[in-house]
Amino acid sequence: MTDCLKEITALRRQVQQWHQQGKGVAFVPTMGNLHTGHLQLVRAAKEKAERVVVSIFVNPTQFGEGEDFASYPRTEQADLDKLQALAVDIVFMPSIAEMYPNQGLTTVSVDQVSDNYCGAVRPGHFDGVVTVVSKLFNIVQADYAFFGEKDFQQLAVIRTMVSDLNMPTEVIAVPTEREVDGLAMSSRNGYLSAEQRQQAPQLYQTLCLAKAELLAKQLSIHEIEQKYHQALVKQGFAPDYFSVCRRSDLQAATATDAQLIILVAARIGGTRLIDNVQVDYGN
Repeated sequence: MTDCLKEITALRRQVQQWHQQGKGVAFVPTMGNLHTGHLQLVRAAKEKAERVVVSIFVNPTQFGEGEDFASYPRTEQADLDKLQALAVDIVFMPSIAEMYPNQGLTTVSVDQVSDNYCGAVRPGHFDGVVTVVSKLFNIVQADYAFFGEKDFQQLAVIRTMVSDLNMPTEVIAVPTEREVDGLAMSSRNGYLSAEQRQQAPQLYQTLCLAKAELLAKQLSIHEIEQKYHQALVKQGFAPDYFSVCRRSDLQAATATDAQLIILVAARIGGTRLIDNVQVDYGN
């Protein structure tokens, strides 16, 4: 039986009871409009802990001016049906007033790791993400929290927050779920027209080509970034960035770094897609 709770006090009361019973608690924060990627996070959470909480909250503070907060897909009943089918214990669906009773006078920010890439293109976005995730972590008091690797910068920002603020929740990353043609699953894929949907998998294909060139070590990192940024433009994308970074801290990669990640964000029409691929050099 899945309980749908809207009040913080009710959720805290139930989680506290679970902890008193010695049960582990896993948490999956979402903005709803759930797809297979979200459900994989839930399955991973269920394997890790005896009790699972999923939140559905379209957080206004992480959307900038002119972004898609008002039009972001809200599919409450379909989401609840999917979570009930997976036997989630609690779905937490707070109102904006419940989450921000004082109009959000307090914000949390993480410097450096949030400054570049999506942080540069979407000013204030990560402050909104970090603030709402810190609030949710404080509310739920879970032992584990699950995030997808598709938004790798968000994952890095949240891990930094947890470490710096000595939060007891362990952040666990789950690999990106993809469509059969390679497109990373995303709630925003629903914005794509049929023609754009056919074009979209080229984003991941371009990442894979760049990864192969990195491993071949025939071109410099900068040359690869430029080459595949231009390739995306020729394919009809409008890239925000195509960057090769150190995986540990998302700083610009150098020739001596062994664990890298290629981050990309690009628009097709009005839809902004993000993706990444990890690169590991052998010894």
